[in-house]
Amino acid sequence: MKLESLEGIGVEHEFALVDEELHPQPIVDKIIKKMCGRIKNNVVFSDFIISKELQAHVVEFKGTVPFTSPCIFEETMHRGVIEISDILDKFGVQLLGLGMHPTLKLNEAKVWSHRDKKIYEAFDHIFGLRQHGWLNIQSFQLNLSFLKETEAVSIYNNLANILPYIPAISAASPIYDSRFGEYIDNRLYFYKTNQKEVQSITGDIIPKYIESFENYRDLTIRKYSRDLLKIGAPKILIGRNWINSRGAIIRFDRKAIEIRLIDEQECIKSDVALSCFIRSLLRGLLTSQNFEKLPHHLLVEDFNSTIKNGLDAKVKSPRASTARKVCGNLNEIAYKEATKEERKYLWIIKERIEKGNLSQIVAEQVRKKMNRTDMKDAIHSVYSRLIKCLLKNQIFK
Repeated sequence: MKLESLEGIGVEHEFALVDEELHPQPIVDKIIKKMCGRIKNNVVFSDFIISKELQAHVVEFKGTVPFTSPCIFEETMHRGVIEISDILDKFGVQLLGLGMHPTLKLNEAKVWSHRDKKIYEAFDHIFGLRQHGWLNIQSFQLNLSFLKETEAVSIYNNLANILPYIPAISAASPIYDSRFGEYIDNRLYFYKTNQKEVQSITGDIIPKYIESFENYRDLTIRKYSRDLLKIGAPKILIGRNWINSRGAIIRFDRKAIEIRLIDEQECIKSDVALSCFIRSLLRGLLTSQNFEKLPHHLLVEDFNSTIKNGLDAKVKSPRASTARKVCGNLNEIAYKEATKEERKYLWIIKERIEKGNLSQIVAEQVRKKMNRTDMKDAIHSVYSRLIKCLLKNQIFK
């Protein structure tokens, strides 16, 4: 296939607004109004956009167009973080990354109440939004462009084969409700259960292999639309592609495949590293004739094991016995196929595989602090450092 179909890097980051005590601040509407004089869904800057999210305390950052290189991606989005942080200073709030807010209480979170609120009201009626899987999740979404249907199908199927192992590297949600979660990736645990009333919307998170766009529509959009109709869901939700909540979905409107199972990291540089890893890995898989595609049920089992136990997860993959070994093998493929520019970032992936993902590192740091103080102060101390990492674009260690 023509590998230039993977050239554009489309990204979406989700950050929480917090005060000095880490309390979530549901004032995205006020921030947007301050910027442009009225409340609307997004504000466009020269080369990046900030947008509202379902949660009134979460803001989304994305580029105005797909980035042409990892370095431009890093420089642009970090500059966006700095520019917005200067505005946020006037409100006494800061940006916090990672996959979940560590101390948020569900009764203090609010849902965006302006344009699109009818969609959120419909979701609330069916699923009940007052749960962590809706009000307390933050992801880094990577969009992979494609040129034509055959390429999209190939990229999608190869993605399905590696998605179960990505959370072992990208997990960044160790704490919620001021306590350690039972999973390495707690965001994905809540994400996979937040729409259990209509299970076909999330499926198994790991998508099934497809043969065509028509096959994709049958397995996803048409299936969950029928299920939504059965329970009397509002028409505003029927036939919508963006409702699909699997780990990767095809965005026909932007000719891209959107990956949704990556936790937001501590800084832009780490997000760039994950994008370099996935894109270069896919180049290797798309040109390889030897990479074995696993049965879907084994991929789902490996995914569930990985989000629970991270890099130490025992997986069914025939290539290795632990997620760490699988990820090590995948990173070798990625490094061989990476451009010179991409290789500048892959050391971060190698280090995360060898020393632990953010969930593990953050949890270890909090536990160390708890030897001298209580958990509340330990969380505040560690997550205050993470706020600085985002602003300074530094890797958390």
